[in-house]
Amino acid sequence: MSVVVVTGTDTDIGKTVFAAGLAGALGAFYWKPVQAGVDPSGDKERVAALSGLPPEKILPEAYRLNTPASPHLAARIDGVEVSLDRLALPQVDGPLVVEGAGGVLVPVTETLTMADLFAYWGQPVILCARTGLGTINHSLLSIEALRARGVPIAGIAFIGDPHAENERIIPQLAGAPSLGRLPLLDPLDPASLRQAFAAHITLSDTFNRG
Repeated sequence: MSVVVVTGTDTDIGKTVFAAGLAGALGAFYWKPVQAGVDPSGDKERVAALSGLPPEKILPEAYRLNTPASPHLAARIDGVEVSLDRLALPQVDGPLVVEGAGGVLVPVTETLTMADLFAYWGQPVILCARTGLGTINHSLLSIEALRARGVPIAGIAFIGDPHAENERIIPQLAGAPSLGRLPLLDPLDPASLRQAFAAHITLSDTFNRG
């Protein structure tokens, strides 16, 4: 089994769309361990709609929380105790794409951040980053937080309109490869995502295709 984790510099930057494109390109299983906020639906439903994957490759969350908030707060409001044991990676026959919640230092519990969870898994992480103003600082801080925990970084995936300088300087300063830039898509559907992903994202040979 090969595993890659998709995270972001912030929330609502397009990492779910990227994860859908990645899972579809790899023919992978998709897993979102903690979903916080399900009105009207969660990220796995969006990935199911965009990835072109069969239903059996969209795995159920370990925790599906109703409140749209940081996982630690959503769990508290919903009266749920998050256990690390339930966050162990699922064993599947083939590649697995795992999507984090929010940014890398979002708390999962009172004592555990997303980056700590990534370190627990020990699997390579793709950092999704905006192309616009502020992304240099957010991206480099996220990478420092991951590296401080020994998390392997597979690369940086930019999302948004082109910004040549940001797309150049972040990988250079981070010492991490750029996987390319996924443009904003209109319309956004399985066909347009598949085409854009193939045209704009370069995956490492280490990712096994299903």
